[in-house]
Amino acid sequence: MQAEISFIGLFLQASLLVKFVMLALLSLSIMSWAVILQRRKLLTGARSKSQRFEDKFWSGVDLNRLYKELSARPEGNTGLESLFVTGFKEYSRLTKLNGRVPDAVMDGTSRAMRVTLSREMEKLETHLPLLATIGSTSPYIGLFGTVWGIMNSFIALGAVENATLAMVAPGIAEALIATAMGLFAAIPAVIGYNRFSTQVDKLEMAYANFMEEFSSILHRQAYSERDEA
Repeated sequence: MQAEISFIGLFLQASLLVKFVMLALLSLSIMSWAVILQRRKLLTGARSKSQRFEDKFWSGVDLNRLYKELSARPEGNTGLESLFVTGFKEYSRLTKLNGRVPDAVMDGTSRAMRVTLSREMEKLETHLPLLATIGSTSPYIGLFGTVWGIMNSFIALGAVENATLAMVAPGIAEALIATAMGLFAAIPAVIGYNRFSTQVDKLEMAYANFMEEFSSILHRQAYSERDEA
């Protein structure tokens, strides 16, 4: 009896379609956990780097020295560092060309930073739609396997004169496992998607706030340099 009700035993006894559904759900679950672990590591690192950079930026460090330090990094920059490098680089370039027109300088600088912000958010949101898809479709895939398994059980039951519960129980059990696997794949994906989406929104807000604050600093500097000229 224990062999009959074990997961492996029920899987081996299942019909070909139900086996395919179970394997598909297992694959989706593995993909979901891989994305969850990868996104968790990336977003945790992004929050830490953002906090460290803000602490350094607002500590009164010379912006020219900070720009040279970040630009010299061989591995490149991400997050707020990337926004800062892009904005400062574009500001310096436009100042040489349109130093007496601060508004033109700031328009170009803001556009450059908005493009970088869009690219950074695209990196943070990568694979999140996959989690949403797994979370929304897995229960239905499992339900399809359940319906198919129960249907086959009752069809087999109808062909027997003296039907008993013991005859139909294994088929129903294997069918219900498909639903359980669907929920097992969906629940972590939904939780991960909601959690990571909230974290991405917070990072986007932090990036946007920094961009506005940095633009204000550059704006004041642009008018100051024009007045001095």
